[in-house]
Amino acid sequence: MANAAKGPAIRNISDTARWVAFYRAIETERSDAIFQDPYARKLAGERGEQIVHALKRGRGQSWVMVVRTKLIDDILLQILKSEAVDVVLNLAAGLDMRPFRLTLPLGLRWIEVDLPEIINYKAEMVGNEKPRCLLETVKMDLADVAARRELFARINPSARGIFVITEGLLGYLTEQQVAALAEDLHQADRFQYWVTDLASPKVVQMTQKHWGKQLNEARAPLQFAPASAEDFFAPYGWKSAEFHDFYNASVKFKRPMPGAWMIRVWRALMPRRTEKMMKQWRSGVVLLKRI
Repeated sequence: MANAAKGPAIRNISDTARWVAFYRAIETERSDAIFQDPYARKLAGERGEQIVHALKRGRGQSWVMVVRTKLIDDILLQILKSEAVDVVLNLAAGLDMRPFRLTLPLGLRWIEVDLPEIINYKAEMVGNEKPRCLLETVKMDLADVAARRELFARINPSARGIFVITEGLLGYLTEQQVAALAEDLHQADRFQYWVTDLASPKVVQMTQKHWGKQLNEARAPLQFAPASAEDFFAPYGWKSAEFHDFYNASVKFKRPMPGAWMIRVWRALMPRRTEKMMKQWRSGVVLLKRI
């Protein structure tokens, strides 16, 4: 076990990428791993491990990051099989390694966008490893609205269909910022699909209770938790095509959340009350489709 980090557990938004990479490393090293990311431990580094050990219940929450990763993997690969998508745009890509670890069409164009610090770090760690598709990187702060609109306008005419990923991004934004991003994505007519994670107000409140101090110190508080869930996106041109609940997916993938046994008992004893409670605590991955 790494020694506890000195100073804040999470120093900045880039640290969250190391944090999540360490969860992927934990999963990869299991004998029954549901995905493989051989780069994760190197990318997470000692810092990623320190963060997990410094956070209250840090290791116990690995299940949700693992399930999120697997769900997005599966949705992406299914869309690439059945739809005319030739570009993947990963916004706030962090230390994601899907272009290197997934079996992808050789001609697929994959564009990663993130802050210069995280892109430079990732390039240094990856070294001479070759991606399994055509990989491009764009150094950009997505809060720069003019720059991102210019990027979307540049990508749009060169694609047949674009699949957008915002894994782990929206939670750090306000509703107004998410709405503006949704509108910008919809302005480009070849942006067809958008996959993202989504949490209810109850889930965000609980997360802030456990980790709010650390996230606030890193200037990365969790904010986006619309009461209308995936229906939030409809006024901006996006409808839900699929929603995969983290709890149900965790059962499917045999990565149960801590205390899952209690939910099974409650469902047996109080089915209606339990289902009402589960709706309040609903979180998962949503595939949005252009309206």
